[in-house]
Amino acid sequence: MTIGSLCRCSAGILAMLLVTTGTCVAQARSETAAERFEALDANRDNVVSKYEYDSDAAFAVMDANHNNRISSSELQGLLGPQEDGHPSAADRIGVADVNGDKELSDDELRRALEIRFNWLDTNRDGNLDLPEMTSGFGVRILH
Repeated sequence: MTIGSLCRCSAGILAMLLVTTGTCVAQARSETAAERFEALDANRDNVVSKYEYDSDAAFAVMDANHNNRISSSELQGLLGPQEDGHPSAADRIGVADVNGDKELSDDELRRALEIRFNWLDTNRDGNLDLPEMTSGFGVRILH
C-alpha cells in the first residue's frame, strides 16, 4: 500500500468513526456517501472490506504524539477548525470512550469501527457496498 492510499484509507476510516456522532467533517471533507465510499475503497474493487474499514494504520495516523491514545486535540487537528453546529472532537471521542478518560485507546477505536461496520453491513457479507454506505450515511447510532 502506498503512502497516499494509506493516508486516504486512514482519513476515510476516521471519517467513518466520526459518522457515529452525526454529520462528519472529517479531514477528507467527504460530503456524500459516494465520496466517503471512494475514500475507503483503497483497492478499488467497489466494496469496502472490513480490513479497509478497520485498517491498522488508522490509529497510527491519528495518534500524532505516539502515546497510544487519541486526544481531542489530536482529533481536532485532523478535523480542522471547529464548525458551528457540528460536534466537537471531545464530543466525538465521548461516543466511543468506554472508560471515560476522554481519550480513545486502540481498542476503543476498533470497537467503535466494528460496531459501525456491522451495523452498515445489512446483508452480512463482510463488505460494504455503496447502497449500504448510503443507507447509513450521517445516521447516528446510539452509544
